[in-house]
Amino acid sequence: MKTKVRSPGSATVINAISTGCGSAFGIKLYVTAEVELDESKPGKITCKSDKDVDTTLMELCVKKVLERFEGAEDSTGVTVKTISTLPVASGLSSSSATSNAVVMATAEALKDVYELKTDGLRINDMAILNMAIDASLEAGVTITGAFDDASASFFGGLTVTDNTQRKILRKEDLEEQNILIYMPNKKSPTAQADVGRMKLLAPWVKTAFREAVKGNIHHAMTLNGLLYCAALRFNPDIALDALEAGAVAAGLSGTGPSFVAVANESNSHRIEDAWNSYPGRVIITEVDNKGTQVVGYG
Repeated sequence: MKTKVRSPGSATVINAISTGCGSAFGIKLYVTAEVELDESKPGKITCKSDKDVDTTLMELCVKKVLERFEGAEDSTGVTVKTISTLPVASGLSSSSATSNAVVMATAEALKDVYELKTDGLRINDMAILNMAIDASLEAGVTITGAFDDASASFFGGLTVTDNTQRKILRKEDLEEQNILIYMPNKKSPTAQADVGRMKLLAPWVKTAFREAVKGNIHHAMTLNGLLYCAALRFNPDIALDALEAGAVAAGLSGTGPSFVAVANESNSHRIEDAWNSYPGRVIITEVDNKGTQVVGYG
């Protein structure tokens, strides 16, 4: 019996690294995790991905869930496979999407096989989300735990968060506007980013965050993106070109290297044309308001 769970990536409104508070929204690029239990191989965890990535995070996610089901570690093996349309090390929350998908798929598989109620084990939405974040921290793929990214990926839509308290301050669906993503021909793992330079931005990022809390998402996203461009030495012209072409918001996502623009359908082609002048590629997608969910059994 296989359990499949799909989890979206997310785009940054406020990067939480400088202040501990952040904001993000789900996008329609996904990681799908397929989990299968094998009682003939108790304790064995096998992880595979269609991307060339270290599978340590996936293994830690499975272990976090097994620990919650008493006796499961000694009675079953777990095989996990992930398939992704979400680029890795791009600032689009591939790690959060992976951890959310793997944790939920493993929990659902164990619940069904062992005929256990997850509420009895206190495995509700927040428990799944916290296990995913704990695994990401342990794997070293995040600096703050990325509660903003992870919550947007898990619940879909927009979340505004206090990452230090793992608290959602604002949550809402977003209008399904076009989302354009410019991806340079390089990767930028979050864990390798210059934290010291980002923390210098704290007073100005707090200003952007206050705008996000008030609901001025487009202003917050653009200001945050330009600030982090300065700290991380990315070219702000990429965001400004998108704004000049008609984007309602544009900026660096996460710690880069991807830039994200929010656009009306009538302006999307102009933004795409502007970004095609840079080396790399442009992806056009949409807001995801559904979040992480089971998409199949069998």
